[in-house]
Amino acid sequence: MQAEPRRLRITPAHWAQMAAHAAAESPNEACGLLAGAEGASVQIFPITNELKSPTHYSMAPGEQLQAFMQMEQRGLQLLAIYHSHPAGPPTPSRTDLAEARYPGVVHLIWAPSEAGWGCRGFLLDGGIKEIEVELDDKAVS
Repeated sequence: MQAEPRRLRITPAHWAQMAAHAAAESPNEACGLLAGAEGASVQIFPITNELKSPTHYSMAPGEQLQAFMQMEQRGLQLLAIYHSHPAGPPTPSRTDLAEARYPGVVHLIWAPSEAGWGCRGFLLDGGIKEIEVELDDKAVS
């Protein structure tokens, strides 16, 4: 089990890629995985939301498996699971908390605002703990 993260560093390019994915899938929830090393993003894996729902998501199993296989081949860790709340808010829902299955993995929740799409990060290990999300152009991409 990996150590509990205190913050997550994401490159501006990865941030933009996730925001674009959330916007493109709206009004339905978008979902995907963020892989990296030492708390810094290395690769984004947008995954199809099989439910095509504005309030729930379920990652396409084949795409999710392929992403995990690529992570393993590259020696990367699963740093975060991301999904959007197209009608807001950028905080975990009861469903998000109940369905959290990866201890120590950050949940990035995207939601629109007047300034565009933004996100917040949370650990959902039996409770809700907000994690600092930092844009870092020095993170490996």
